[in-house]
Amino acid sequence: MSTATTELGRFLTIDGQHFRTGQSAPEMFSPAVDKAWHDLLGTPEYDVLCEETAGQPIRHVANNGHGPTAWVAAYEEAYGPLPEIWFTDADGNVDQDAVARYRGTGTVVAEWDCGPAGR
Repeated sequence: MSTATTELGRFLTIDGQHFRTGQSAPEMFSPAVDKAWHDLLGTPEYDVLCEETAGQPIRHVANNGHGPTAWVAAYEEAYGPLPEIWFTDADGNVDQDAVARYRGTGTVVAEWDCGPAGR
């Protein structure tokens, strides 16, 4: 399993937690992780991944926005600091400035154009 796919599984786990507790959907701000998501959508493997991680089907929907991401603390509590893949574009280029800001402040301010939706 690739790093992006591993991180997608972690993201889906957080999605499931958010949806079960009535919180808003987490923001998908990583082009690299989103690419892994697109590669799996509509496959039996994706259905299994959703059930194993989120405990329910997770849809991929348009959701444009920008600002601070609300779910990073939950990720860090479960898995530790975000790895660089979260700051990587779909071509594999790491945004070192964004990584440095995150490491220096503990927060992520980003743009996104999609996100998860529950049932």
